[in-house]
Parts: sequence; structure tokens; C-alpha cells
Amino acid sequence: MSQTAELLTKVPGYEYFRALPKTALLGLAATVLAAIFALLLWSRGPTYQVLFSNIDDRDGGAIVTALGQMNVPYQFGANGSSILVPQDRVHEARMSLAGQGLPRAGNAGFELLDQSRFGASQFTEQVTYQRALEGELANSIKAVHAVQEARVHLAVPRETLFVRDRQAPTASVVLTLFPGRTLAEGQVDAITWLISSSVPNLTADKVSVIDQQGRLLTAPLGEAGVDNQQRNFVNDIEHRSVQRILTLLNPLVGAGNVRAQVSAEVDFSRREQTSEVYKPNQLPGQAAIRSQQTSSSLQHNVQPAEGVPGALSNQPPAPATANIVNPPPPPNTVPVNNANPSTTPVTDPGLQALEEQSRLLQGSGNARNDNTVNYEVDRTISHVKGPAGELKRLAVAVVINYKEQETEPEALSTDELDNIRELVKQAVGFNVERGDTISVVNGIFNEQRERSLPFWKNPEYIELAMDIIKYLVFAFILFLAWRIMINPIIQGLIQAKAEADARQEAKNEIKERAQAEELKHQMISRYEDNLTTARGMADKDPRAVAMVLRSWINNKDEKNVNG
Repeated sequence: MSQTAELLTKVPGYEYFRALPKTALLGLAATVLAAIFALLLWSRGPTYQVLFSNIDDRDGGAIVTALGQMNVPYQFGANGSSILVPQDRVHEARMSLAGQGLPRAGNAGFELLDQSRFGASQFTEQVTYQRALEGELANSIKAVHAVQEARVHLAVPRETLFVRDRQAPTASVVLTLFPGRTLAEGQVDAITWLISSSVPNLTADKVSVIDQQGRLLTAPLGEAGVDNQQRNFVNDIEHRSVQRILTLLNPLVGAGNVRAQVSAEVDFSRREQTSEVYKPNQLPGQAAIRSQQTSSSLQHNVQPAEGVPGALSNQPPAPATANIVNPPPPPNTVPVNNANPSTTPVTDPGLQALEEQSRLLQGSGNARNDNTVNYEVDRTISHVKGPAGELKRLAVAVVINYKEQETEPEALSTDELDNIRELVKQAVGFNVERGDTISVVNGIFNEQRERSLPFWKNPEYIELAMDIIKYLVFAFILFLAWRIMINPIIQGLIQAKAEADARQEAKNEIKERAQAEELKHQMISRYEDNLTTARGMADKDPRAVAMVLRSWINNKDEKNVNG
């Protein structure tokens, strides 16, 4: 144990770390461990990135085979549906695989027909064609931005020669949408019309569309679907009416100072009415004759022969006399037949001769003239079919906020309210006969009341104060953490560093002193050695020493003279 302690004391900075607090040492140890772990992960190998995700098994096998031929290392994702390759080779691998047609985009379409086998039955060919059509439709549906995957199922019954046994085809579509995406009602209708237009004898109401959550996106058949459409129709009327009101009033009273609600009463009952109208008879000259029948007969008023034949029985007829009691009808007219209301007196040149003969023969015989004329009767037949949704009544409620003033809010005048009421009537298409009602009320909003309160009672200021207090408490906690934990650690580190520097300076100073003493000792030792050597040389050769001294003295004198 003592040897280990001695070894630790020889480690540079041991005393510096020994002076640190335990919390600092624990944090430093955790940091070192995290760095070592990160270095181990970094040294394991290259970083892998996703090459393709959400691929089926067939495309995955083809991609793995191609990567093996390209000598590109790969890994599989956690769920097995993604393939990872080194990050620096992702783009290269994608371009190479795209040149090979991998991955195969979408479902199998009409390329299935390219793999037709010899001797395949008619049923196999029909199933292959249906699979190809389903794949093509699925690929077309995936062109919609919100659709990630699509599957189409077609139920096409076999054709039959009997009309009563024929069945209409149906289709079902399962959509997988991207996260956070939805389909609008118009997009769902477009998908249904796409499917119905691609399959013979398939109507749009026979197509069902659901999403990955199992929600039915198409309108259901029956009363539920009709109720949904009616509700959407009423909501659309109310929403558009509210938008018209806000568009007109926001510039006048300011945004947020008007609230509007519209209630629409719509009659969705279907009415069919058929009426047949007969017009009165036209004028005689404007009537169209359907048929005409004329008959006339003349009979002379001659008494048969009576008595004994002879001169007396052959007398001439009596002279003609006028009928004063019942005068004849005016000329160029035909008697009216009351039995037929459609027969009226008309002028007929063909009958004038018969009437003339009848007048001439009234005294001597009987004349009978019948004329029956049938005219076309005007008739109008109308078939009226009422709309499915007829607006019966509209109720509009509008609330206008008080005008904001510096002192206190001010109510709108009567003229201003009347003008607003007229604008609202014009915006929603007000109809008195329909029974529409409009109510425009001027009142102060709660938001404005809150703004008029003192600031210490205003909820907004109270909430702001609470937020400020919260931040101050958080800052105070941070300050305490700084003073109690962080600052002592930093001060301890600074103090330890200062102590370590002081000890190092003391050591350096001691070392320098030792070096100076050693240098002084060396210099003294060298002087003594030189002195001993000079004494030895003087003993051995005094003359040479004298000459050296004389040269030193001469050099010194020259320096003094020059100086």
C-alpha cells in the first residue's frame, strides 16, 4: 500500500487533485468515464446510416445481394425493415442501386403481364390482370402527397348473359397516411372517382376507402351518410354567412370586436309536383279547329193529294208568308249547339246558300241545317321537382363590442347599429317572406372589462407577476446552487492550484539555491586548484612565472594610458 501511495505522489498534479472536493472528483470521474465510452464507440467502426427503410422482403433480398456484389458492408435496423450502410457510401450505394432498378417502386402493376406463362388458364389470366390493375391503381393513389402506402381490392363478378343475375363490381381501398397528415373530403372523392373511372361498370358509391386507423373516409350508404351530408351542407351555409358578416364588420369596428352566429333551417324533403292547366276559350278568329261536321236537309211543305182526282186536287201552293213571332237568324251565321260547349257561331260561306234556300222554302217546306265544330283546347302540363336542400329560415345574431376610449368604453349610437343591421341583412341575404330574423346587440366584452380593472386585479398582470416570481425563484435556486455547490468547488480548485504553484515555486527556489551553492563551491574548488597549479609552476619554473606577471603588468599600464 505504501508503494502505491509513493507511486501516486510521483504522478504530476497528484496534490492538485487531492485538494479537490469529493463532488468535483465524482463529476470529473463521470466525465472521464463518458469520454472513454465515447472513444470506445468511435473506435468500433464507421458510422452507419439508413440506406432504405420500410422495404418489403423481396426488395430487401435484392438490395442485400446487390450490396454484396458491390462489396459494401451493411447492417439491418432494429425492426428489420431498414438497411444501414457506412455513412460515406450512402449516396454511392443509392445511385448504384437506382441504376439496377432497386428498390422497385410501388406495387406490381401491368409488368405482371410480361411474365405470362404458356398454357395458363383463363382464370389465371383474369386473376393476373386483376392483380395488375390493383397494383396500378395503388401506385396512382400513392401519388397523393399525404398517402404513404395504398392497397386496392377489386371485387369484379363474372359476366353472365342473364340480366337479372348481373352484379355490379365493388372496390375497397386501404390507405396508410404519413404521420400527422389527413385527407380532405375532396381528396377522398377524387380517389373514389379515380377507382370508379378505371373499372368498367363500377360506380363511385360502390368504392369504400379506409385509413390505417380503420376509419371510414367515404360517406356511408343509407341514412347515416345522408345525415352527414345534410349536416355538412347546413354547416357550410352557416360558416359562409358568418364569414361574410365578419368580413364586412371587422374593418368598421376592429378585429376581435364583433361576434356573429348564424342558425340555418334547411328543408331536405324532396317534392315533386305535376300540374295540368286549361286556358279559357280563345276568340273565334284565333281558335284552331280540330274537326268540323256539317249536315243539311230540305223538305217541301206540300200537302198530299186528297179526294177525287181531278181539277180541284191539283191547285198551286199558297203564297209565302213571313214569320213575325220567331224571326230568322241573321245571315251568315250558324245556330249554336248548346250540347257542345266548344261549338261557337262562326261565319261560313258554304252555309249561306243553304240558309238562303231555307228562307225561300219556309213558306212551302222545312229546312234543317246542322254544323258541329270541335276546337283544340289549350293545356299546359308542368312537372316540378324541388331541390333536396331548401333554405326555409335564417336566424342571425351579432354582438358588437363597445368602442374603446381613453377613459371608459362607449356604446354605439342607434344610427350606427341600424347601419350595421342593414349591412348584415345584405351580407346574409335577408328575406322577410322567408321569416328570417336578425338581432344586433351592442355590449361590452369581458376582455375589455378585464382591461378596465386595476392592474393588481387584472388576471393578465397577475399571471405575468406569477411568471416573474417563478423565474425569480428559479434564479434564486440557481444562485444558491452557485454559492453552495459550484462556487466552493471553483474556489477549492483555484486555491488548490495556488497552493500547488506555491509549493512548486518553493521547490524551484530551493533547487536554485542548491545549484548556486554548488556553483560557488565549484568556483572555490577551481580557484584553489588554479592556485595550487600556479604554486607548482612557480616552484618548477620561477622565471616563466615572472615573465607572465611582467606581461600582465605591462598590459595593465597600457590600458591605463589609453584610458
